[in-house]
Amino acid sequence: MKTIAIIAAALAATALSACGSGAPGGGGESRDAIRAVGSSTVYPFARKVSELFAAEYPDFASPVIESTGTGGGISLFCSGVGPSTPDIANASRRMKAEEFAECQANGVTDIAEIQVGMDGIAIASAKGGITMDLTPEQLYRALAANPYGEAQTANTWSDVDPSLPNLPILVYGPPTTSGTRDAFEELIMHVGCEANAEFAATKEADEDAYDATCTELRGDGKYVDQGEQDNLIVQKIEGNENAIGIFGYSYLEENADRLQGLHIDGIEPTYDNIASFAYPGARPLYIYVKKEHIGIIPGLQEFLNTWVSSWGEGGALAQIGLVTNRGDVMAAQTSAVTGLPSLTAEDLQ
Repeated sequence: MKTIAIIAAALAATALSACGSGAPGGGGESRDAIRAVGSSTVYPFARKVSELFAAEYPDFASPVIESTGTGGGISLFCSGVGPSTPDIANASRRMKAEEFAECQANGVTDIAEIQVGMDGIAIASAKGGITMDLTPEQLYRALAANPYGEAQTANTWSDVDPSLPNLPILVYGPPTTSGTRDAFEELIMHVGCEANAEFAATKEADEDAYDATCTELRGDGKYVDQGEQDNLIVQKIEGNENAIGIFGYSYLEENADRLQGLHIDGIEPTYDNIASFAYPGARPLYIYVKKEHIGIIPGLQEFLNTWVSSWGEGGALAQIGLVTNRGDVMAAQTSAVTGLPSLTAEDLQ
């Protein structure tokens, strides 16, 4: 059966090549390897699925997995249909309505959304390094460019709150193209910003200005953008006991012998706390699939099936840090891989 599927997909690839020449971002060339782009957080899980897929289906070409950041990956994904465009976008946040509209405008009109698991925005330091039990408000006051519209003057954590250590603020984290950054802004910075009732009342007058004040991070060297390299953040904080880092929970678990997770609102970033959404930084992880490429790019459906066979509790992905879907969510996403329901604009509202 695998041989028949491979022959059918190879024949269909010719059709995609022909169609792709007239599609935005297309081109006359053909492609036999699956291409996935996007989130650095989803990257290690997608790489693992790629390895398992290659072992299970040796007659298919090995998938190409690229870490471009969620925003950059979705932009590439939405550039058009055809062999020069990715088949899958990995995302550590949900696709935005404006990104979906860009897809539609470029002819990417049939997209499936699959929640592959969960993750947490981990705040961590080196083992034996700085320890704090932080609140979203404290993190916002420490990292905002202009907290509550005022000049940023905090140089030490104790400047933010006298209960915190009298140590310099130094945070290594993701760039603006990262879904981790988007999630940190939504789940932590916005929550901390809204904790000030007086400032929150200004939102109605100018929502754009309000959002900018809530999410813009300081650029004076206290917050250091480390690009789409979460492993580099791990190295930076390991080398400085007073520094903290922001990255996906899987990187904390992978480096548990070297790093320690900091509590937020008294809750530790652990598998169970993220799975239950008790941890304030818990978030879902997604892949977006270009349905026009199913049955055309060889092995694409089989690759999706490999996600399903790998994402259960105790499975290959849980072993490298993925927080698995549970209950009804797991059942719905497993069904979605075979049914591939089409994403709509209404779904993203």
